[in-house]
Amino acid sequence: MEKKVFSYIGLAAKAGKLVSGEFMTEKAVKEGKAKLVVVSEEASDNTKKMFTNMCTYYKVPIYFFGDKTKLGHAIGKEFRASLVLLDKGLADEVEKQLNMLMIDAGDESIQS
Repeated sequence: MEKKVFSYIGLAAKAGKLVSGEFMTEKAVKEGKAKLVVVSEEASDNTKKMFTNMCTYYKVPIYFFGDKTKLGHAIGKEFRASLVLLDKGLADEVEKQLNMLMIDAGDESIQS
């Protein structure tokens, strides 16, 4: 199931429906374009806190998933700590997969 998440993320990147990196993620959320935020489990506590607060305020779903390298490779980059899906359909599909992973993990943090 984890592979499906990375596949959808890669598909979103190829379709131009994804932005990544801290600055672009923040910009997309604040402009109301973000449908789903994914932050690496390896991101710093400050980064996680900042995006959690921002996404709560702007009412954007946020998930902590995968390591920086895998997230980066999924979108054809070296590594990424954060990314945003801009397409509602793809975001819904990724969110569905992430929720199924959380249920399988016993509602703990998603492990990669």
